[in-house]
Amino acid sequence: MISHSEDDLLGGESIYCINRSQIETASDLAYRNPESAPRIQDTLDSLETRFSRNERAAIAFLLIERLRKTADEPA
Repeated sequence: MISHSEDDLLGGESIYCINRSQIETASDLAYRNPESAPRIQDTLDSLETRFSRNERAAIAFLLIERLRKTADEPA
């Protein structure tokens, strides 16, 4: 197994799968949807400016976990 420092979130074993269709849908929302694309792009730009790569990974993982926990709630 590859060794990583305790605060390094990049690498390691996978526990969730994101399929190509989900990435394509996310890309549509982020780049082509006239309502959501500007908001998503502004947020991504801010995150990429304000946070390190490791911090952005933490945010991504926690968002996925929160979505997983609330999957049964209405959108």
